[in-house]
Amino acid sequence: MSKISDFGLLSFDVYGTLIDWETGVLNGLKPLLQSNNAEISRADLLKIYHEAEVAQQEKTPDMKYSELLTTIHPHVAERLGFSKPTSEQNKAFGDSIGSWLAFPDTVDALRRLGKHYKLVVLSNVDRESFSGSNAGPLQGIPFDLIITAQDVGSYKPNLNNFKYMLREVEAKFGIPKEKVLQTAQSQYHDHQPAKQMGIKSSWIERPGASMGNRKDPVYNWKFATLGDMADALEKELASK
Repeated sequence: MSKISDFGLLSFDVYGTLIDWETGVLNGLKPLLQSNNAEISRADLLKIYHEAEVAQQEKTPDMKYSELLTTIHPHVAERLGFSKPTSEQNKAFGDSIGSWLAFPDTVDALRRLGKHYKLVVLSNVDRESFSGSNAGPLQGIPFDLIITAQDVGSYKPNLNNFKYMLREVEAKFGIPKEKVLQTAQSQYHDHQPAKQMGIKSSWIERPGASMGNRKDPVYNWKFATLGDMADALEKELASK
């Protein structure tokens, strides 16, 4: 069986894996709940949000992610039986992406992993939103390649996003599919399509995460945090 140190490139999901997507979404929806004097459980609110997001991504695969969030904000309000939010409230939700925080282990783990691997972003957001996250919460990590849904014209789990990534990393770095390790939290967005593409994957199973989960998870390696994955890599390298 191959080891994680055998790979040459990590293809990262960002929001949910490196950035705390679920907490960011919940914080972004707080003004909506407060203006309607409502309390909704985390699980129920994320379920409604995720259903709205997936439906809109399928409907408008070329829409920028920030605009997509602005668009679905009133749909989420309607699903919750709330009054219609203002256009300013909708836009504020769409603009909140850059303020979503990184998981505590993310930046240090990326720096450690970057000593061994090429680091590639394969994200469902737009270039501007990711730029805000990288300059802020991700502290300017020097990724070797950044690919967003805006670049591809579709959202994961569309296989076109993975095909695009594989073409780019082969052309830019000479790294074949067999040396690429998809590193992500979401089964729906990343691990299932990666398996369809024949790409090995490392599941960062963030504790408490629910969006993108599936009953029968697929993966080749599993870690609770990215820091744990970096620890495992360093242990492998030390034993060689």
